Amino acid sequence: MIITISNSQLSATLNTVGAELQTLVKNNKNYIWQVDETYWNKTSPILFPIVGRLKNDSYTWKDTTYELPRHGFARNREFSIHKMSDHQVIFELDDSESTREVYPFAFKLLIAYTLMDNELVIEYFVRNQSDEVLPFSIGAHPAFAIEGSFEDYSLQFNKEDVFETHHLENESFNGTTTLMATENHTIALNYALFEKDALVFKHLKSNEVILKNKDQAVLKVNFDHFPYLGIWTKQNAPFLCIEPWCGLADATTHNGNLENKEGINHLPAGEDFLRALRIEILE
Repeated sequence: MIITISNSQLSATLNTVGAELQTLVKNNKNYIWQVDETYWNKTSPILFPIVGRLKNDSYTWKDTTYELPRHGFARNREFSIHKMSDHQVIFELDDSESTREVYPFAFKLLIAYTLMDNELVIEYFVRNQSDEVLPFSIGAHPAFAIEGSFEDYSLQFNKEDVFETHHLENESFNGTTTLMATENHTIALNYALFEKDALVFKHLKSNEVILKNKDQAVLKVNFDHFPYLGIWTKQNAPFLCIEPWCGLADATTHNGNLENKEGINHLPAGEDFLRALRIEILE
């Protein structure tokens, strides 16, 4: 089911399947890319309870092996509507018999979308509903529309950083890195940057990035309290994904144990986890 929310400046449509953002519109311009399966079949999937790919698409927990596909299962599940108003919708996904077959934990996942002036605020809420620690990752994957030449675009970060990207090999980290060329903490975009896979930054000081087309600021993403950031596109595709994460793909050397996976969150019994992503339209 498609849900629409709006305020005086913005409107957004969202799908109950995956609680997925499908459009974000200001002045009749949509800032989320529209699906072309030649390149990709998603617009803004929710990554839960893992981010990226597990080594061998599996993990172990208490001596039992479970299989999970890349980015987990939330992006393909039907969410219920927890709450809705003109400018906000909150989606809910709870553990079930089918989720426990691949992820043996009791959880509540809420994704809230709220329009505030020229911003879309996306909140990611996880509650541990069990009597043991909940190991999980969660991440965002919005794909922003690119109009015209990809090479006209750049990413301007809000702090002086060492832009060290961590390399993926068959979607697992292989331990090698590259320092990105930047000018005034800005990365000039071109498709060659993504020939192998995403750019992944693990240690940024920045918590905001502006997508610019030439000298024009298009939109700003605030990812405060997300420790990792992925940037991704497909060759010649008219989109750019800006992906704040609380979690990472496996390393090629990982032993498969979910408990000591790099970047995993350990949420104590009965406690809550909350992160907020803000997308501000600047045009």
